[in-house]
Amino acid sequence: MKIAKKLAAAKSKNRYESIDELIGNTPLVKLQSISEEIGCDVWAKLEMYNPGLSAKDRIALHIINTAEENGEITAGATLIEATSGNTGYSIAMLAAVRGYKCILTVTDKISKEKYDMLKALGAEIHVCPKDADPESPNSYYETAKRLANEIPNSFYLNQNYSTLNMEAHFKSTGKEIWNQTEGKITHLVGSTGTGGTLCGSGMYLKQKNPKVQVFGVDSYGSVLMKYWETGVYDKNEIKPYTIEGLGKNIIPANVLFEHIDNYTKVHDKDAALMTRRIAKEEGLLIGYSSGANISALYNYQDKLNKDDVVVVIISDHGSRYLGKIFNDQWMKERDFL
Repeated sequence: MKIAKKLAAAKSKNRYESIDELIGNTPLVKLQSISEEIGCDVWAKLEMYNPGLSAKDRIALHIINTAEENGEITAGATLIEATSGNTGYSIAMLAAVRGYKCILTVTDKISKEKYDMLKALGAEIHVCPKDADPESPNSYYETAKRLANEIPNSFYLNQNYSTLNMEAHFKSTGKEIWNQTEGKITHLVGSTGTGGTLCGSGMYLKQKNPKVQVFGVDSYGSVLMKYWETGVYDKNEIKPYTIEGLGKNIIPANVLFEHIDNYTKVHDKDAALMTRRIAKEEGLLIGYSSGANISALYNYQDKLNKDDVVVVIISDHGSRYLGKIFNDQWMKERDFL
């Protein structure tokens, strides 16, 4: 695509005309203390180094670029999405630099930091109940659909069901990880929300080496792992949980269950404590779901050996959770401390 060539040329000069040219090519760093405990090299793919501080920059850019090229997004358009916060930030960021309006639907589980950042970028935000059934008119999914139908010249990105989500990571994240590990990666570990990051990256890596194992991470209260195990969508699995951006009460089109070799669940408390530990031991202020991904390694430890090269997806930056997991009062109220 012409846009992709333009972005590649700009990056080669280390000079950029627009913030969207900064998306991608995030670093890989070894987690020293975790590698020692797990017993093999564990590397963190720092998606928080994207300009929007999360992996979601990649999918927002790819979906918007594709829609523009197809004529689905035109001048003065309104971009609409249902989001836990990170995708919304990426969309709002790109809408700001490209002159679009932005409307986001979120649940009332969203952190105050995420809400305030979305507002700062000029997004219009609709807050919906977190426990609403996915098909309920009050859910953040259905609210986004309704707004897209009601508002002229609007475009609904639909990150859960647009497979451009997964394609973005197949074309970028997976390739970067392969090159950064010099093709030595043996395991990819990541959470499944929409599923695009883990499954898109994993599909690329398996194409390069079918022996690469993809390990999924889910939350207690989500339906995804049960669906992977049984093929049954079990509403009884759905319960409240605090981790943002991890797990679902729907089955997104971007979770390719056949590409996930193992699945595990992580408790809210374990994920929160690991997130705080990584800040103190590795000097990395990571997000809540990223802490869950690292915590999941201990569930997978018996499947790893000393020669393995593990890459863990670090989905976003911890600055978005200062009022939650990095707040002692919030942690104590939930008996996490």
